[in-house]
Amino acid sequence: MKPVRLIAFFAVPLTLTACMQGETREAPPVEPAAEVIGEARNCLPITQFSNTRIRDDWTIDFIGGAGNNVWRVTLPNRCSGLKSADSFTYETSLSQLCNTDIIYPLQRFGSDLRRGAGCGMGQFVPVRLAR
Repeated sequence: MKPVRLIAFFAVPLTLTACMQGETREAPPVEPAAEVIGEARNCLPITQFSNTRIRDDWTIDFIGGAGNNVWRVTLPNRCSGLKSADSFTYETSLSQLCNTDIIYPLQRFGSDLRRGAGCGMGQFVPVRLAR
């Protein structure tokens, strides 16, 4: 019996470590590709973007009114369910969204929308999207 307990004891930490590593791994390549055209910013006034495109569970493009300005945010950790939800919400007491803010994927349950788990933001990097 004791060897079984030891095996089970060691299997749990290995499983937890594998799960934690999967959540913080480096983001995969994003489509469309983007060329960085300026310095990263910690905050973006909410009046400077009118739309967002969720590229995957790590990446969101914030798009300016005319579509000429795009800021790509790469989240520091995977935001599970972000891409499948294809929408998110946030709360801010300021007139800007910052890299220290938390976003929440909006999950649809029947006709209701519910906030998913919170995800930390990243910096806003001005980019030019590949065509």
